[in-house]
Amino acid sequence: MPRRAEISPATSPRAKESSRKFTRSLFSEGVWACLPPGVVRSLGYGLPLFRSDPGRYNRRTPYPHCFEPAVSDASAPADADFQAAERAAAAYRSLRDELGKVIVGQSAVLDELLIALFAGGHCLLLGVPGLAKTLMVRTLSDALDLSFNRVQFTPDLMPADITGTEVLSENKTAGTREFRFVPGPIFSNVLLADEINRTPPKTQAALLEAMQERQVTVGGRRHVLPSPFFVLATQNPIEQEGTYPLPEAQLDRFMFEVRIGYPTEDEEFEIVRRTTQSLADPVRRILTTGEIQAAQNAVRSIPVADHVVRYAMRFARLTRRDDPQAPDFIRKYVSWGAGPRASQFLVLAAKSRAMLHGRLHVAEDDVRAVAKPVLRHRIVTNFDAEADGLSPDDIIHRLIETIPVGPERTPGWMAGLIAK
Repeated sequence: MPRRAEISPATSPRAKESSRKFTRSLFSEGVWACLPPGVVRSLGYGLPLFRSDPGRYNRRTPYPHCFEPAVSDASAPADADFQAAERAAAAYRSLRDELGKVIVGQSAVLDELLIALFAGGHCLLLGVPGLAKTLMVRTLSDALDLSFNRVQFTPDLMPADITGTEVLSENKTAGTREFRFVPGPIFSNVLLADEINRTPPKTQAALLEAMQERQVTVGGRRHVLPSPFFVLATQNPIEQEGTYPLPEAQLDRFMFEVRIGYPTEDEEFEIVRRTTQSLADPVRRILTTGEIQAAQNAVRSIPVADHVVRYAMRFARLTRRDDPQAPDFIRKYVSWGAGPRASQFLVLAAKSRAMLHGRLHVAEDDVRAVAKPVLRHRIVTNFDAEADGLSPDDIIHRLIETIPVGPERTPGWMAGLIAK
């Protein structure tokens, strides 16, 4: 009597169905964003997925490059970048606690400042007087062990007052005279441009080269700025007399426009209580300059799936009224939209936010969280929007509701496996 053919556990109908369910759940909507860092670290090195081949039961055969089509970066981050990212995430929590000793409330503002800092971007702070904008910036620089300079922008301020100038000095040894460069206040890690819209465009333009290229040119010579370099400009949104609107080219240099609102009743009570007592203790230093630079490098090394990059691009592209896919409300209310730099900043800021929240992968939620501070100063609305009471934030909110979350995430080879 012939022996009954044995059914391998790997080829049984129940095993096949379990394998299909596992595959579908692995690549279903939203699961990628929830992968733990330990799994994400295998990007580029191979994720252990196993074949259900009857001849290879219990034999683990990894697919070494199963996620390569979905990742735009050529390789996974180095171990040093992972260590820097872990230190930055831990320092983020310590920074929040340390800044809370001086700054009451404004947690969203502090988050946006730290995201921009670790992403290597600049911030434009909008808020009425008396909301501790200057104190916030100074406290942040103290906690990060960064050199700090403040420039009060006035109508008579000249570009040389910011960048520096060349002075004629005498060389007593050689008996000659020569020009010597005297650095301006821009040569610092953190530059606070207070009331930036109170100085003429000629002086405002002195920051263009510095913010983009991290250098200044004086007398035909280039002078490299210290690294990291972080510009924080403040602006009063109420007063318009004696002010000069920032040109679009300069607004585009800022990664974030941070809105600072009034404190709540409980927060204002705590502010009054603290500021009418003895002075608070100084904040302790959390990160050094070298650690901040390492964290900024770690942000750029975080892989981003292609569908997340395209999701960020759609935010910028759909703000342009001449784009074929622009929604009707964009064509009706927007005069000018965001440029390609907005797409870059959306991805960089999303990377920074993911790292500071302890994740070494980027999800669409990170892009949505930074969409308003990245896009609000790059969208120019028209008279129809003003008549209907719509602000750029309202436009961005409608975009968030309009843009679908990501396309199908399953790689081609896995899609064929699921179809079977």
